[in-house]
Amino acid sequence: MRKILIVGGGYAGFYTAWTLEKKLRRGEAEVTLVDPRPYLTYQPFLPEVVAGSVEARHAAVSLRRHLRRTRIVAGMVTAIDHEHRVVTVRPADGDIVELGYDFVVVTAGAVTRTLPVPGVGERAIGLKHVEEAVAIRDTLLTAFDRAATLPPGPLRAKLLTVTFVGGGFSGVEGFGELLSLATALLRRYPELRRDELRFHLVEASGRILPEVTDRPGRWVVRSLERRGARVHLGTQVVSAAGGHVVLSSGEEFDSELIVWTTGNGANPVTGRHTDLPVDERGLIVVRPDLQVGTQAEPVPGAWAAGDDAAVPDLASPVPGARTVPNAQHAYRQGKLLARNIVATLRGRRPKEYVHRSLGTVATLGIGRGIFQYRRLVITGLPAWLLHRGYHVLAVPTWERKIRVLALWLTAALFGRDILSLASVQHPRQAFVAGGEPAVLAAKEPS
Repeated sequence: MRKILIVGGGYAGFYTAWTLEKKLRRGEAEVTLVDPRPYLTYQPFLPEVVAGSVEARHAAVSLRRHLRRTRIVAGMVTAIDHEHRVVTVRPADGDIVELGYDFVVVTAGAVTRTLPVPGVGERAIGLKHVEEAVAIRDTLLTAFDRAATLPPGPLRAKLLTVTFVGGGFSGVEGFGELLSLATALLRRYPELRRDELRFHLVEASGRILPEVTDRPGRWVVRSLERRGARVHLGTQVVSAAGGHVVLSSGEEFDSELIVWTTGNGANPVTGRHTDLPVDERGLIVVRPDLQVGTQAEPVPGAWAAGDDAAVPDLASPVPGARTVPNAQHAYRQGKLLARNIVATLRGRRPKEYVHRSLGTVATLGIGRGIFQYRRLVITGLPAWLLHRGYHVLAVPTWERKIRVLALWLTAALFGRDILSLASVQHPRQAFVAGGEPAVLAAKEPS
């Protein structure tokens, strides 16, 4: 049998494997998927995990449960040697192994882009994985508990200060949802005042949400500022050492929670550890049919899609445009890639990827959102309902759709859950302490 090896179990990789299972005849090919995590993260739900509107486990889809005919290998691909049709895999335990293949599908995704800013590596939390979303939520809840026991002063002010760096979709949605949670928490903490809560959103460019046009972007800024937030445009974080944030504008403040969402960087395996062709950003060069290479020089047996691939956007009027890295494209690219591999196996021509955007929708907290489709802009509650409706339909598998919808209905009746489980990050602390209460188990950010 032909061997198809998928590098990465994210959105594009999951849908490639899922569609291959449906399209391949039994015995036609063997599918292997390699990923260090045993689940797909549905990233559009991470801001709602931050706010407690979605259970963390419901934002993840088990690979082994839903990919029944695919071999799952738990490990990190560290190199792709396409000349010899082999990938190098570093498992969590044991020796490094090499896996051979006939077809390789590179859907390793992107990584959070970091900058050499003092203190960021030690203090900041990203927002790309479920674990990070949970840590952000628990850090805020723990900070509220600690601040409520302190008199007004520098430490209390630091605990009630939150800083998000990056004004893209991930940053703005996470910022808006966490602000919504923090505002709601004040009703449960009579010791704290609304004017003590300080939320800062720092963006290096002159605008936020580059996926929408200028006017809706300005509306989002005004909306956040009306809710008490500070939006720093055209500003960079110079230092975050010890939780002391220094901005390029000269402003300084202490912040207990710092969230870093400055966009995507090239995955190291595609940027530096493969002989497949990559562009200047470290993304794999692919043709419109998702085969690696160019029209003049295709690379047989190699395919790529998702955030680690420079996929030509045939629906864009701009020559040379590439599809933006989002779930909307990764989902459709993964399904088409699988169908194109099957077509190639059976001697048929693969089809080109063409998808016109369905619009852009973002949540800014419960009951608040923004939606744009071309010139049509919807804000407020209708946009928030559109956001929820779209994503409950888009999250993979009916099992996850039903679980998320049930949780939303429960929250509508009883309100959001404000329980912090920060202590699970230190499960042995109570045992080691001999039963002594570990009140400050999550004092330091993850």
